[in-house]
Amino acid sequence: QVQLVESGGGLVQAGGSLRLSCAASGRTFSRYIMGWFRQAPGKERAFVAAIGIGQFITYYADSVKGRFTISRDNAKNMVYLQMNSLKPEDTAVYYCAADLIRGSSWYSRNDYWGQGTQVTVSS
Repeated sequence: QVQLVESGGGLVQAGGSLRLSCAASGRTFSRYIMGWFRQAPGKERAFVAAIGIGQFITYYADSVKGRFTISRDNAKNMVYLQMNSLKPEDTAVYYCAADLIRGSSWYSRNDYWGQGTQVTVSS
């Protein structure tokens, strides 16, 4: 069992930056591929980024490549999402997820999700 708590969301102007954090409980954190998803109003939840167990392999949605960076600190059970050059279309609730699998799309194998943090980018 893994509990996830996100923080760091807020209101920012276009072109600005935010850093999201995800604190994970549980001793098996370092065994999981971790990631971030987002859900904009009226849209389905969408994959944003994922990071492998060894921290060296990362995956990004095309829409955020070159602007967002995912990282993790296994000693602290933390995952981060550094978001730069933010755009109004990045506005969404951002969710941290654990134990990710990539099939036809990314999903959490055991449905480990945080409660979400709101990111709003004004134009």
